[in-house]
Amino acid sequence: MKLASYKDGSRDGQLVVVSRDLTTAHYANGIATRLQQVLDDWNFLSPQLEELSISLNHGRARHAFPFDPAMCTAPLPRAYQWADGSAYLNHVELVRKARNAEMPENLKTDPLMYQGGSDDFLGPTDLIHVPSERMGIDFEAEIAVVTGDVTMGTPADRAIDAVRLVMLVNDVSLRHLVPGELAKGFGFFQSKPSTAFGPVAVTPDELGAAWQGGRVHLPVHVAWNGKRVGLVDAGPEMSFHFGELIAHMAKTRNLRAGSIVGSGTVSNADASRGYACIAEQRARETIAHGEPKTEFMRFGDTVRIEVKGADGQSVFGAIDQAVATPD
Repeated sequence: MKLASYKDGSRDGQLVVVSRDLTTAHYANGIATRLQQVLDDWNFLSPQLEELSISLNHGRARHAFPFDPAMCTAPLPRAYQWADGSAYLNHVELVRKARNAEMPENLKTDPLMYQGGSDDFLGPTDLIHVPSERMGIDFEAEIAVVTGDVTMGTPADRAIDAVRLVMLVNDVSLRHLVPGELAKGFGFFQSKPSTAFGPVAVTPDELGAAWQGGRVHLPVHVAWNGKRVGLVDAGPEMSFHFGELIAHMAKTRNLRAGSIVGSGTVSNADASRGYACIAEQRARETIAHGEPKTEFMRFGDTVRIEVKGADGQSVFGAIDQAVATPD
């Protein structure tokens, strides 16, 4: 099934069930009003939502209405936890090579991960407000999953069973703030403003054969100012699958239902497939020419991120955002 949260003036939005083709929706208030409620009581509430989803997909839902992505918040407008990995080692290798840094061997066996802010996510069409263009505004196209409860020490092969939903992500980054923050030795904060998510969260079964080995084997379409810059495959080059990322998070703590974990920037070794973040393109340019040529985003720039299934239909709906000043 596919779930979304509609803007209703509240902090958590109104839960709606969305049809498979993203054309119609139905309020779920007879079952649950918020997505976090469903995650907290998944075994009881998700079957009821699945029944509504089946009715909606067969045109039998009595109070269905046209689905409007512009009405969507992030599926979880705020979450108990948001952690982002860097599961595509090609991206890590390129960025490190561009600054003449060696690739530590342990990064090939132990994933990178940072804890991001989860109190103020952006919806799929919300503006990206940034104080200054000089901060190095970048998009990052990613896949993320939402978990149920995970007990500390759960191994990867069992952690994958905790995946409840899959989402599309734009993990906005302010690249020029990154070096100063990392130099302090404590990690990202100001360089990682609010993250945006696609209109709908989908259960893994909606992905069909594309959900294999804890990975989404589908291409991610990325367009910057209307020009396609990336058609990157999210599946085969994801070095750590979501079960491994969840197990990494749960090594020393319990995870609670509603925790979100991101894949990191989708990246392919084949440069002809383009890029899912500007920093990676700049890294390739630096390696090839000694300096980057592509500038970061400016006010008024737009980014569109979308995943399409084998049938050509949008899976999560599109993230379609513009960059703007705070006012």
